[in-house]
Amino acid sequence: MVTDAHTVQREIRSEADKGRGLQADRSALDHATRLVHRVCCLAGPADFIDEVRTDNRAVRTAIKKHDTPALFDRLMAGLSYQGVSDRVASGYMDQHGRVGWHEIECALANNPSCPKLQSYWNFHGCHYHKTSRTCSEPDHIDHCPLPTHDLRNGRLNQTAYSLYLFLRDIAGNDLVRWIQGQLGSAADTCDVCQMRSALVDPLRHVYGVSDKVLSMALSVLLVAAPRTMRHWVKVGYSMIAIDTLVHNFLVRTGILRRIAVGTLITERPPHRTERAPFGHSAPTSGS
Repeated sequence: MVTDAHTVQREIRSEADKGRGLQADRSALDHATRLVHRVCCLAGPADFIDEVRTDNRAVRTAIKKHDTPALFDRLMAGLSYQGVSDRVASGYMDQHGRVGWHEIECALANNPSCPKLQSYWNFHGCHYHKTSRTCSEPDHIDHCPLPTHDLRNGRLNQTAYSLYLFLRDIAGNDLVRWIQGQLGSAADTCDVCQMRSALVDPLRHVYGVSDKVLSMALSVLLVAAPRTMRHWVKVGYSMIAIDTLVHNFLVRTGILRRIAVGTLITERPPHRTERAPFGHSAPTSGS
């Protein structure tokens, strides 16, 4: 995703100021601004954020109405682009369709026998594989609704059900209220990073989502929110993904090293080498 030069400049200023109290060299900042501005002018529209808000009126309406099914469908569409080019992902969805909230809701209303489908906590370790048509509960696969959706791979089938169960069991079927609660829990600190973590960290345990794609999908949802929901928009801006190629560009042009004088800079974005402990305790017996 492409952001404008002013946003990049603000982010660079913020990171530089936090660099252990060291101030960025003015000439380095001017150099970075000129270079990034030139690239942004060539690579995409300067009004990208406004376009996101204009193109997602339906998302804004769903947020106002607390329409979790519509927001689920939008998030799943975004998560379906993971691992392949946009063209391939769009082409497959156009040809084979998508899985929606109501399809999964109807499938689970039939009380399938597989124990993995009983709750979000039970779903861990499904291991469905589309090509081999195998899973961790082979005695139940013939009557399992999860494989019936013709998605691009079995990982997406698992992602869809995992996300649905998260929204049902963790968010109480109200994604908007859950997001407001998560952002509100960290809002007193006025720290965007903490608010972002309060939102992203629990969702990291939804099966098959990477940090990058999750941030991209959530950023569109948050940025499209009504402007009165200022924490949503603010956190959404901060979640616009910086692609690995962009990070490499900033490293190779010397921008990161010149801006963050005295601050250790990695040569590549960090990889997710470990997961945080499972963040949601299962309900106790009888609750």
